[in-house]
Formats: sequence, structure tokens, C-alpha cells
Amino acid sequence: MLKLLLKIDRYSLAILASVVVASLLPASGIFALWLGWIVKAAIALLFFLHGAKLSRAAILAGLTNWKLHVTVLLATFLLFPVLGLGISALSALFLPGLVATGFLFLTLLPSTVQSSIAFTSIARGNVPAAVCAASFSNFAGIFVTPALTALLLGGASGTGDTLASIEAIVMQLLLPFLAGHLSRPLTARFIERHKAVVSYVDRGSILLVVYAAFSAAVVEGLWKTIEGWQLAAIIGLCGAMLAVVLGIVAWTAHRMGFDRPDRAAIIFCGSKKSLASGVPMAGVLFPAAMVGPLILPLMIFHQLQLLACAAIAQRMSAKVDPETQPREPAPTAT
Repeated sequence: MLKLLLKIDRYSLAILASVVVASLLPASGIFALWLGWIVKAAIALLFFLHGAKLSRAAILAGLTNWKLHVTVLLATFLLFPVLGLGISALSALFLPGLVATGFLFLTLLPSTVQSSIAFTSIARGNVPAAVCAASFSNFAGIFVTPALTALLLGGASGTGDTLASIEAIVMQLLLPFLAGHLSRPLTARFIERHKAVVSYVDRGSILLVVYAAFSAAVVEGLWKTIEGWQLAAIIGLCGAMLAVVLGIVAWTAHRMGFDRPDRAAIIFCGSKKSLASGVPMAGVLFPAAMVGPLILPLMIFHQLQLLACAAIAQRMSAKVDPETQPREPAPTAT
């Protein structure tokens, strides 16, 4: 548990450091132009790795426990967006428009993978089901998130060109993802043997995208438009949304008759949003100057969900008799 929290904390500090560096030394001029192309390559690499890490066995296994996976998908792509519409409309009364839009965008994203699995393991839940549910959520997000973004945020995306957006999604997200998945016969063993290297590349790509996004936003005057009390309000709204989702998902899983291990998988897969998918998707779907304030709610929600779920997983684990519920080894979490 301590090892997991330390890893979470280090990555959070790295993300915060990227924001600080972008605020003090934002990319501009020719450097910003080159950085834009590097970010596009990093996003393609990121989704290539996502595809390469997703096994077909996980996809097929996920089809057998369809009730659990439908529950997770409904929480991820229905419950969250409904809450997002309300919170986005409310926050627009006292927050900058792009930040308010960011609340809705955050709710359209898929679930996390590594941390969902890790917390399910800590809680002594159904780890194989969590692997399938989280992986399938991310696979579905490649298609569902852009579709929901076009439907609910079409006018706010700033692109004004649906065909161009579709082309960007296909070229930067879908094709690399499919290429990575099809490359598994050649790359699966390498990825399995070099998990640490792949993890560093994965995290490094996110940090680069965060730096580029906030650089563009700082150049446009991001920190001149957000005051301290507004930042506190963003944290409060993210915490309230997380609490509501956790409560509804836990109650629903109980009322539907899932056993305790399955409930753990549903709670941790159905209550979280992926920073690893959200930041690059925002970079593809929105103009560079919009991405910084847009992902601010996502970054804050990401930290809160990790802290809250770590505490919940530890509490759930303490209630289980270790003699009757053997614990799965916890995977590395991000």
C-alpha cells in the first residue's frame, strides 16, 4: 500500500512540475511549433503502446461477464456525462468557460487501467474482471469519447470542422492503437520484459503533453483568468462529483446482487477517469490554446480519485478475512 501511494505521489509531483515549468518557461515561437509536432508523435506512440498492451484474451474474457462490464460502461459513459452536464452548467456561472467545459470533457473519458486493477487487488476484489473491464473501457473510449465530445461539445471544440476532427482522431489515436494491437505477436514479449521502460515512455509522453498544453494556455493568459478561490471551487466540485459517483456505483452494484469481489471491481473501474487517455485526446480534439484550462479539472480529479480510492481499497481489504479471500498480487499503478 505504501509503495503504491509513493508511486502515485511521485507521478503527481511530476505532473505538477510540468505545469510549473510551463508556467515559468512556456514554449513559444519556433520551439512551440516543433513541440507541437513532437507532441503529435508522442500521442501516437502512447496509443500504440495502449494497443500493444491490450491482449485479445482480455477482450474475449470480458465478454463472459457482460453484466459487470455493462455496469461499468454505463457508469463511465452515462452516469458521469449526466453529472458532467449539470456541473458544467453550474460552474459556468463562476468559472472561465473553458474550465467549465473541462468538467464535461472529463466525464466523457474512459476509466483508468493500471490504478483500477491495483486498487481492486488491494481490496481483494475480482482482479481478472477489473483487467477486462478497465481494458474494454479504454478500448471503447477510442470511439465513444470522440463521439460524445462531438455530440455534447461540438460547438465548444473550436475546430468547426467535423471531418478534420475525425481525420485527426483516426490518424493520431485509432490507427496507432490498432497498429499496436496488431503488433502484439512481435511486441508483447518485449513489453512484458521491459515494463519499467514502457511505463517511463508512457508517463513521459503524458508529461510532455501536459507541458505543451499548459505552455499554450499560459501564453494565452491562463493564470490571469483563474483566481485562488476559483481553483478551490474546482477542487470542491471535483471532490463532490467523485463522492456522488462512488456512492451511486457502490449502491447500484449492491442492489444488482454482485458479490463482494465483483463489487470491488465495479467500484474502482466505474468511478475513475483516465488522465493517460484524456490529456492526449484533448490535444487531438481541441486547439492547443484551449487544452490547458480544459484539462485542469481532469488533473485535479485524477489526484482526488487516486487518494480516495486508495483509502477505500485499504478499508475494503481490512474487512476481508485473509484466510478465506486470498489476495491477488498488486500490479504497478499509475
